[in-house]
Amino acid sequence: MIKRFIIAFIVLVIVVGGLVGFNLFRDKAIEQFFAGMKPPALTVSAIEVQPITWEPGIPAIGTVAAAQGVDLTVETTGIVDKILFNANERVEQGKILVQLDDAVERADLNAVEAQAKLDQQSLQRAEELQKRGVSSQVAAITARGAASASAALAAKFKAVLDQKQVRAPFSGTMGIPRVDNGQYVTPGTVIATIQDLETMRIDFTIPEQRFSELKIGQRVIFGMTAEAMPFSGTITGIDPKVDPVTRLVSVRAKIDNPEGRLNPGQFLQVEVKLPREEGVLAVPQTALVTSLYGDYIFVVRKEAAEGGASDEGADADGPLVARQIFVKAGRRSSGLVEISEGLSPGDLVVTAGQNRLSNGSAVTVDNTVTPERTSDRQAQNG
Repeated sequence: MIKRFIIAFIVLVIVVGGLVGFNLFRDKAIEQFFAGMKPPALTVSAIEVQPITWEPGIPAIGTVAAAQGVDLTVETTGIVDKILFNANERVEQGKILVQLDDAVERADLNAVEAQAKLDQQSLQRAEELQKRGVSSQVAAITARGAASASAALAAKFKAVLDQKQVRAPFSGTMGIPRVDNGQYVTPGTVIATIQDLETMRIDFTIPEQRFSELKIGQRVIFGMTAEAMPFSGTITGIDPKVDPVTRLVSVRAKIDNPEGRLNPGQFLQVEVKLPREEGVLAVPQTALVTSLYGDYIFVVRKEAAEGGASDEGADADGPLVARQIFVKAGRRSSGLVEISEGLSPGDLVVTAGQNRLSNGSAVTVDNTVTPERTSDRQAQNG
């Protein structure tokens, strides 16, 4: 009986030991398998950094206005007789835009002009008689005074008659008429606006710290967004006083608008161009990551045979890995950011896909996957 119990106990120990040993062996094998398995390489886009010609600028926000633009008003009271323009019509300087009823003034002018003509004839007759010695000098002087008074009165009535007309002060585009035929108007009544849309001006402000970098004639570019600035102009005015409340400087620039793509009151992004600088290292703004610890980028390098990242970059053999590099970022312009510290010429910088990366992640470079091309494909599919 005891012998059987011993045999059963030994068998039990062997079975339990085998199970425990198998489980330990399995766990160790699984651990070794996963320890040796590397995660799949992540696809990123990257560019090689090289010194470029940097054209810095001062960004700002501006409002467009016509170089010449006024609200037209009448100078005298009267009834609107004719409206001689249409909305958005291009008119030339001096064109009659609105005609008020001038029947009374025209009759008065005709009467005064007739009297002036009669007085002029009397003057000529008096001067002729004086030359012959028939008339006195006093009569000639009196006739000359009467002729002068009549001419002045005729000029006055002609000026009054001209006030019954509203003319274009300069060539431009008319707005919507604000009066109707038969309407009674008084001095100051606005009949329409006229804007010279071929030449525009844009007013904007910059911080006082950049005041010394401005000068008359400096090139300025404009656009609806900071990424697209197709319009170009020059600075025509700089306010010599800094606003003590906002600490901003007012600036005005002129821009040609032959195609009529800009309209008064429009909002635009502005960038004042500064002198070019050579040999500046810059990367796309999408490559720069900002964190609580500072700004950093990911640089693609080949892993050395011993497993560490090689300082030789692409000259070393091994898989590509992404290394986190802290940098010092500087000025920004046209989608680029200046890197003053941390980068060297020839570094391969990740520009897209870095949100999935960590220091040492395996990567593959595919420059067909970029934010611009992805958005283009989405637009085509949409």
